[in-house]
Amino acid sequence: MRIGEMAKAAGISEYTLRYYEKKGLIRVRRDDAGRRCYDESDIEWIKFIKRLKDTGMLLKDIKEYSRLRYEGNATMPERLKMLEKHREYVLEQQKKWAEYLSNLDDKIAFYRDSIL
Repeated sequence: MRIGEMAKAAGISEYTLRYYEKKGLIRVRRDDAGRRCYDESDIEWIKFIKRLKDTGMLLKDIKEYSRLRYEGNATMPERLKMLEKHREYVLEQQKKWAEYLSNLDDKIAFYRDSIL
């Protein structure tokens, strides 16, 4: 699959795919003409990278996770630890945002009560 097809399948831009490759997050094989060739397994990997980014994982940590992934199954314990640590971070962020939302709801309620 070529870069345009992969971008569409993964839901990201061609620019982002090139950026991921440049940063070492993905390893892409090339054909004899030097064109990028992706396969089906790359789709889920790229979507997972996007989810890690969306949950606030730092690029340096995603790069380390990626490096470990490409080393193979022997690195699964290390990857598990990384994901467990990131899960704790996501839970902390979730609590913080729940508090922000509660404060916002209180202010909205105040205005609604004041206006009516």
